[in-house]
Amino acid sequence: MKYILLSFIIVVFLSCNEKAAYKFKIATDDGVAVSRPISLNIEALGLGEMENLDNLVLINDGKQLPLQIDHDQKNFWFIHAADNKSTYEMVIKEDHIQSLEKIGMLKNNGNLQLVKDSIPLLTYRYEMTFPPKGVDSIYKKSGYIHPLLSPYGDTISRIHPPDHYHHYGIWGPWTHVQIDGERVDFWNLVKGQGTVLFDDFNWVSSGKTYGGFSVRQKHINLKAAQDKRIALNEDLEVKVWDLGRADRYMVDYTTSFSSPLDNGVLFEAYRYGGGLGMRFTERWDKDNSSVLTSEGKDRLTADGSNARWCMVRGESADGKGTNGVLFLSKPENKSHPEPMRVWPIDGNEGRGDMFFEFCPIRHQEWKIEPSKAYRLSYRMVVFEDKLSVEEAESYWQHFAETPEIIIE
Repeated sequence: MKYILLSFIIVVFLSCNEKAAYKFKIATDDGVAVSRPISLNIEALGLGEMENLDNLVLINDGKQLPLQIDHDQKNFWFIHAADNKSTYEMVIKEDHIQSLEKIGMLKNNGNLQLVKDSIPLLTYRYEMTFPPKGVDSIYKKSGYIHPLLSPYGDTISRIHPPDHYHHYGIWGPWTHVQIDGERVDFWNLVKGQGTVLFDDFNWVSSGKTYGGFSVRQKHINLKAAQDKRIALNEDLEVKVWDLGRADRYMVDYTTSFSSPLDNGVLFEAYRYGGGLGMRFTERWDKDNSSVLTSEGKDRLTADGSNARWCMVRGESADGKGTNGVLFLSKPENKSHPEPMRVWPIDGNEGRGDMFFEFCPIRHQEWKIEPSKAYRLSYRMVVFEDKLSVEEAESYWQHFAETPEIIIE
């Protein structure tokens, strides 16, 4: 996500315990209003030398809003909610009451769990997971997201389905990878050629607006000599945003990677690989789930097509409603609008189980040069009930474009 840089001089008016700082306005558009994260660069605001940034308060229409300092102390973040007035004021209050943390973090038993007001949202598994008893241990893995839960608590991701034991919730290994002319498969674990594993944490964070983490993951070529086994180094960043409503939350998923190999690697064109893949709950099949893309494609026609966004929705666990995920692809991504893999409706012995992936190399190979950095950015809006086409388009527009900040 691009930072919004504000170039101006802040004039501070002194009083007993409050100092007015500045007012700014979020430029509105003609689309449907939806909530989205906004960042303000601390240095650009001229606040780099301020001793206590926690004394800054964000006001909108007379109400104090959550304002969070990023993990690296470079930016403020807040949510521009759909019903907020467009004009904001940031003031310094030395005796204000801090707002409570909304997105918290629990770390235990090899799991990093992000929660909203103690309600679980998603879990990143950083220790090794073994397949069910009686299944070959070659399917063991770390470094994936599961479970992903709906805002009301339904588990909507899945691992170790009997038809594909190598499926791990939300994950993105590359499939047909050429390394010095030899193909290595990091996706199909049963081949024993490659795997992707958690290595270390870069940072973890929780706060009033978002909670998240960045991890180092290693793409390991099991066919190579020990000193050549690391084919890719990947930094995966995940942020979960509180949108201020009970029926939705937002996840930013950004993968940055490079190859330490002398000749780099080549991602061959293939229908699976990289990007962002998700195996959905076993409850969803051809009869109770649906797909809709930004180009109007459905479950029957989406596979192999390109899209800016794709909405996957299915029946809730109690059978009384629906929930789902809106997947958004960043315009800077490889092959954007991005190709997709959507399982055929008659797959899995006619059940029509649900699998979705943004797959940037579906139609075109991708050469990864040695020691060069590459990046793919996605956003997921996890929702209950319905999300309209107009809302989906607005969510994508706000993800794709940096909003304009007007200083008053």
